[in-house]
Amino acid sequence: MKKIYFLLTVTLFFATSKLFAQGCVAIKSTGGVCSMLDHPEETDENGGWIFNSNIRYYKSYKHFIGQQEQPQRITLGTNVINHAYTQDLTLTRVFNSRWSFSVDVPVISNTRSSLYEHGGNERHSTSSFGIGDIRIAGYVWVFDPHKFKNGNIQFGLGLKLPTGDYKYTDYFYNTGPGGTKLLGPVDQSIQLGDGGTGITTEVNAFYHLSHTFNLYGNFYYLINPREQNGVSSARGGTPSAASIAYGSDVMSVPDQMMLRFGTSVSVKRFIFSAGFRDECLPSKDIIGGSNGFRRPGNIISAEPGIVYAFKKVSVNAFVPIALIRERTQSVPDKIKTDLTGVYAQGDAAFADYAINLGISFKL
Repeated sequence: MKKIYFLLTVTLFFATSKLFAQGCVAIKSTGGVCSMLDHPEETDENGGWIFNSNIRYYKSYKHFIGQQEQPQRITLGTNVINHAYTQDLTLTRVFNSRWSFSVDVPVISNTRSSLYEHGGNERHSTSSFGIGDIRIAGYVWVFDPHKFKNGNIQFGLGLKLPTGDYKYTDYFYNTGPGGTKLLGPVDQSIQLGDGGTGITTEVNAFYHLSHTFNLYGNFYYLINPREQNGVSSARGGTPSAASIAYGSDVMSVPDQMMLRFGTSVSVKRFIFSAGFRDECLPSKDIIGGSNGFRRPGNIISAEPGIVYAFKKVSVNAFVPIALIRERTQSVPDKIKTDLTGVYAQGDAAFADYAINLGISFKL
């Protein structure tokens, strides 16, 4: 029985610590964790420390307008290709069976290749590397885990700090006079941060159907009150009159959302899970303005996963596979539609899947 509880809660831990994978939809690290790693009977009331390391990789290259794929972009070679790697390092202090606190530090390495950003004649790449936006959060289980062993709900509240360089620059080729190169801010999708101080909210829950089968659910929302971060979207050049009129000349600081749910089955030291994940960058924020350059959208994925736990160590692999990808209409798109009388909606590149690998140590 204790092993089942342990494996289930480990699954929750890794499930909520995964990063969003949207490609050109610029969703950054969430750094969310579920800190109940042990059955209450095994939890030291004096608490302890947990270190978690997760690696995520995805390649985005398929363009969508709404839910309509644009396959001609790949055929013509005009598609944008993003390679994104993130190493998430999370240290959690468990105070007792109910309360915990975590600090998440993402280390990011991104590369983006395109034609249109480099004059349209040759494909060139820009890149970024460094620490992303650090997140700190506190967690509490609503019900006493010693009394409610078959299910529980955990709330999390935290701050997302603007520690990632949101003005990261690289060289863009064939954009200046005579085909010279210009130094300018890289695309929003590969910036290391968004430039905003945000409030993170989380809800994590589980329920044991039996000794073997379980249900889980996670909800995460990042509230970013700042509207724009002041970074030009012109890649070192001069913003066009149209982009200024539509409000897309400066980068936006958007909210973020994730919803997950599914079921799991435990087999000895293994736990196998199957669920769905909905990741969203909304076109409008809950607090503050929503203008500025952003690529809003959402992706719904099927998410198989596996966790193996032994002693004080557990390893995991999760691979969300895209089912529905949608690039929605942004505020500048709507302003352009109103001003021109012609419906406008930009595109975005998405990945087919993401690879998430992690390991956790109870210190």
